[in-house]
Amino acid sequence: MNDLTPNLTLVVVIVALTAGGVYLLLERSLTRIVLGLILIGNAANLLLLVAGGAAGRPPIVTQDVSADAMAEGMADPLAQAMVLTAIVITLGLTAFLLAMSYRSWQLHRHDEVADDVEDRRIARLAARDRPSVRGADTDEGMDLDSEAGETRDETDEPAPAPGGAP
Repeated sequence: MNDLTPNLTLVVVIVALTAGGVYLLLERSLTRIVLGLILIGNAANLLLLVAGGAAGRPPIVTQDVSADAMAEGMADPLAQAMVLTAIVITLGLTAFLLAMSYRSWQLHRHDEVADDVEDRRIARLAARDRPSVRGADTDEGMDLDSEAGETRDETDEPAPAPGGAP
């Protein structure tokens, strides 16, 4: 019978990659978000491989052996196929986020994600334990449109010329 207990080292690596990936995803820099996505993708790949069971013979066996002996040493092909699919999906998401990060760098000369005015207003109301009611978009005498006008908008500032020349 196959031993279905996972390797403890792989489990620790999966937990560490997932924790590091979640930490990086919560940052405001797009570069760190991309790195966090890559770490979580690799953790998911390892998790799928560990869930597939112990390594054995190739998933397709061409020898003429009994069904019990074949199933005993055979690797699970579904886990391998899912890992290949997860690699392609992670690659596509990474390419998309890198393109977004590069475009943000071209426009703003930084890769930090900006705050949303409405999100900040709701966070202030939640901190005071006040409901955000539809139609009541005023907070301390300031409506949302005037607050949005006072916030710093990177698109209004002229972008520095490449090479540091003004």
